[in-house]
Amino acid sequence: MNPNPHTGLGMTGDLPEPASEKDFLDHLKKVFELKVIRHTKLRGNPIRKVAVCGGSGAGLIKQAIASKSDIYITADIRYHQFFEAGDSIILADIGHFESEQFTTGIIYELLNKKFPTFAVHFSRVKTNPINYY
Repeated sequence: MNPNPHTGLGMTGDLPEPASEKDFLDHLKKVFELKVIRHTKLRGNPIRKVAVCGGSGAGLIKQAIASKSDIYITADIRYHQFFEAGDSIILADIGHFESEQFTTGIIYELLNKKFPTFAVHFSRVKTNPINYY
C-alpha cells in the first residue's frame, strides 16, 4: 500500500451524480473518441466511483478493487487479468494510446503556466500502431 496517497500511479474520484453503466460507457467513448471498449460483464449497478490509470495500468487492478470503485479505466489488460474483477468491479480497457492521448495538452498547459516564455512545439506524428476494423 502506498504510504503517501497523493503520489503514485492512478487515481480515483466520485462522480457528481451516479450514472448507469451504459451511459457511463457511452460518455467514455465520446470523451476519449473511442471506437471500442473491452470490458468485463456489466454488474447492473450505477457508476458512482471511478478508478483510472492511463497507459498500462493492469497491475493496479487489485488496488482499484480495494478502492471500492465501480469501474476501473486503463489499458493493456490481458485476457486472464479480466477474471481478477470477479463481481466487484467493471474493468474497462480503452487502449494504451487512447488513454494517454490528451497527456501532451495537459503537460503543455502546466509548462505554459509555470514557464510562459518556454517554447513548446507539438509533434504532428501519431505513434499509435493499432487500428480497428
